Amino acid sequence: MARISVVQYEQAEGELKSIYDDLMEERGKLSEVLKIQSLHPETIKSHTQLYLDIMLTQSPLTRAERELIATVVSVINGCNYCQIHHSTALNAYWKDQERINKLLKDYKLASLSSKEMVMCDFAVHLTKNPSEHEKNNYTETLKEVGLDDRSILDLVLVISYFNFVNRTVLALGVQLEQDKGEGYIY
Repeated sequence: MARISVVQYEQAEGELKSIYDDLMEERGKLSEVLKIQSLHPETIKSHTQLYLDIMLTQSPLTRAERELIATVVSVINGCNYCQIHHSTALNAYWKDQERINKLLKDYKLASLSSKEMVMCDFAVHLTKNPSEHEKNNYTETLKEVGLDDRSILDLVLVISYFNFVNRTVLALGVQLEQDKGEGYIY
């Protein structure tokens, strides 16, 4: 159960009602990770736009690669909510639940390509040791597997975004939707 008050769709008024209506029209559902921000409606719009810009716009990283990183970061942070949402999204590309199950246990068991493995290693290291990245250049291994500067930027944005969202979910007690997160995009 959420640790702060959440304004549900039926009780929303004014700007929040307008935001909820727009989300319902565009996506058909309201995710709990957005509703947790109902006491500060402006952040829902910013959050949604940031998600769309990082996860759904044109990028040298594929959507599957971005969902892979989202899942790995969420596993490292112990965020069940995002693990379920983003492993479900990843499986739309992989179509292999057994491989997803291995990924959720340990990404090194998931038969990843060398590029995917290096990206996941980088994501884990940045998530666990962010201050080390200020003093050391860990991007060289990414370049060695073919990532260009834009790819590296997009990778860091996905990692950073999911560290932000995981902490919001975990700190505020966001619960998984009753339909187990199927069919959601923020």
